[in-house]
Amino acid sequence: MGEVKNLVRLENIQKSFNQNKVLQGVSIAINKSEVISIIGGNGAGKSTLMKILTGVYSVDAGNIEINGEKINQFNPLLAHKKGVYLVPQEPLLFPNMTVEENLTIGFNKTKTEVKEKTEELIAELGWEIDLNRLATTLTIAEQQQIEIIKGLLREAKVLILDEPTSALTFSETESLFKVIEKLKTDGVGVFYITHRLDEVFQISTHAVILRDGKVTLKGEINNFTKEKLIQGLLPEGNETNGNQKSYEKKVLDYVEEKPILEVQNISGDGYRNISFEVHKGEVVGIAGLVGAGRTEIAESIYGITPVKSGNIYLNGTDITNLSINETVGNGLAYIPEDRFLHGIFSISSIRNNITAQVIKDHGFFINKKLEEQITERFVEKLRIKLSSHDEEIKSLSGGNQQKVVISKILATNPQLIIMDEPTRGIDAAARSDIYTIISELKEQGFSILLISSDLEEIERISDRIYGIYRGICNASLDATEINATNVMKAAFGSYEGSEVYVNN
Repeated sequence: MGEVKNLVRLENIQKSFNQNKVLQGVSIAINKSEVISIIGGNGAGKSTLMKILTGVYSVDAGNIEINGEKINQFNPLLAHKKGVYLVPQEPLLFPNMTVEENLTIGFNKTKTEVKEKTEELIAELGWEIDLNRLATTLTIAEQQQIEIIKGLLREAKVLILDEPTSALTFSETESLFKVIEKLKTDGVGVFYITHRLDEVFQISTHAVILRDGKVTLKGEINNFTKEKLIQGLLPEGNETNGNQKSYEKKVLDYVEEKPILEVQNISGDGYRNISFEVHKGEVVGIAGLVGAGRTEIAESIYGITPVKSGNIYLNGTDITNLSINETVGNGLAYIPEDRFLHGIFSISSIRNNITAQVIKDHGFFINKKLEEQITERFVEKLRIKLSSHDEEIKSLSGGNQQKVVISKILATNPQLIIMDEPTRGIDAAARSDIYTIISELKEQGFSILLISSDLEEIERISDRIYGIYRGICNASLDATEINATNVMKAAFGSYEGSEVYVNN
């Protein structure tokens, strides 16, 4: 008997974007009837690896084999022909076409043949789907069901599910798991990308941990515990225990001291029953993965999106559902995640960016002298590297652009600053500068609500941390509880031992 061929084998896969090494020698293989859960934090390389497997990205180095055949020039069309199909996290349906029309696109078979096969699959799966409905009327869960059917219609031998339960109800999730069990029985190999560790043990035959573009752990699921998976996710040097290097934390008398920000049981799009506090001169971290609901909470506090229930107080004043101008007037500031889209005026000067939110308060006519004074103060204070105040901000490095955004916020003299991913896309030196600035702001009495997908960052500079998982606050860590292990557990929804802020 000849050697059994893997459905897919990826060997020593390497991929970089500019100077960023996203995948650093990843090797992984899948066989018939295997469900391999791929787990990793944001930026671990999961999606990039799967896009290579589906031909969306080319490899810089490494080999791709499908059924023992080495593939040299890979592309999405060839991936489909070889039986590899990706069900994306965000469904890609044509909204103004019917379900049936979406399913028949790209098939050589007649519409009748496709419809008959589709109806067989729907009956077999136990789903209720009207083929005549427009895609725009479908829920996210229904759209994901259509994407799965598209893969099954193509008789996929390897099905990739990217966070498939992120928008599903409990019953819909259970239905999906039954589908996966049937796929296993039929010999299909499934790559299952997820942040939900409980799901890994429900449906997987194997697990792979990716961290910083490398495989840190892989093997049969029976050889893992949730604790062992968490350890594999931890930054290098933290795998063996929870006693990581500590940083100076601010310890306050939370009984005596009145909070600057009080968030009381708020619910909105993407989150529910959230409660926490921020006090004067402290950094409170919001730990969680992309899609957990962190940015949605921040935007509701700032006034970008509505709060459906609950209340938000800033210095005792109810600011729930006030406009942005009103929240800014009350002393709130927000540094958004995407500085290019929301934080800067890219074709304007550094001076105009820094003074954009304050100069309007000093009369109708622009006071050039005042502009220069404000700009010089923050250029010096935040050590912004530039040629002149009139230089266009887009000519600066990412780190210096972020310093300009912070300067613009500080110029409004806020009481509390919400920082959403403040070091995203900047180099190590600039990142260190931002940390120093945050530390100095804390010493000056500013309060900061820090949102970051970088769990090391959250651990390093936060005085207290709240964990957000699937839209709820599942953990509260004080200074004595903050370490890499606990922060990772909070982000992945498996922290136990702290007060849990969940109100069902």
